[in-house]
Amino acid sequence: MDWLEALILGVVQGLSEYLPISSSGHLEIFKQVLGLELNPDQSLEFSVMLHVATVLSTIVVLWREFAPLCVSFFTFRRDDRFYYVCKILLSCIPVAIVGFCLKDLVESLFEGNLRIVGACLLVTAALLSFAYFYRTEPLESDIKAGAKPAYKPRNISWLDAFIIGCAQAVAVLPGLSRSGSTIATGILLGDKREEVARFSFFMVIIPILGEGLLDIKKMLEPAAEVAGAAASAGSVSLSSLLIGFVASFVVGCIACKWMLNIVKKGKLVWFALYCVVAGILCLVW
Repeated sequence: MDWLEALILGVVQGLSEYLPISSSGHLEIFKQVLGLELNPDQSLEFSVMLHVATVLSTIVVLWREFAPLCVSFFTFRRDDRFYYVCKILLSCIPVAIVGFCLKDLVESLFEGNLRIVGACLLVTAALLSFAYFYRTEPLESDIKAGAKPAYKPRNISWLDAFIIGCAQAVAVLPGLSRSGSTIATGILLGDKREEVARFSFFMVIIPILGEGLLDIKKMLEPAAEVAGAAASAGSVSLSSLLIGFVASFVVGCIACKWMLNIVKKGKLVWFALYCVVAGILCLVW
């Protein structure tokens, strides 16, 4: 992998992690477009760096909300922020179960299969379309026109948090957008759009870090079996790792802010159209 390929994949990861277009699906698409054939060690190293970058971009963009949540939770204040973190932990249970029990199976079955990616992109498009047309609160343009919602959107409940977590667990399939699935599910449940977007970005921190730790463990296993140079043979160059990391972090910060604004304005339907086009292209590739 050269620096340009690392840059492209870093930009793709940073954008697609937050935009509802599936990061795993688009990384698979671009790997095939670029003709990359990475061995398992290379994929793990690069994947860990990109995912850590997106976690950091979430923390940086949402720092004003993230820091008080940490303070309340780790000092056991038992206030609204404390219970908000508890809801995030609850939402992570389904994806943790899937990650521990089915992650390797999912990766082995669907890796490199663009037909699966295309089909899941079409499912993502359907979810985003349902969330757009099933409005539980008026858009900004509707408010100016004097429109009123059918009922007032609510805050995320404990049950909502678990259901949104189930949506995140299903989104391990490549092409099924994690952010799109969780945000659309929250909107369909009647939760506030902007709050659902923030919850979606916060809830991914723990699974990404957990997946990163599992990947690091896998990376260390062969190193324990073979001697130094042989263990690191075929690894991605340090410059490529750094370029991918920086690209994913910078673009992730921009995409996170952009996505929060998009969800607030209710313009997810445009991404549904994009997913339809991308899904069809994958199916006929």
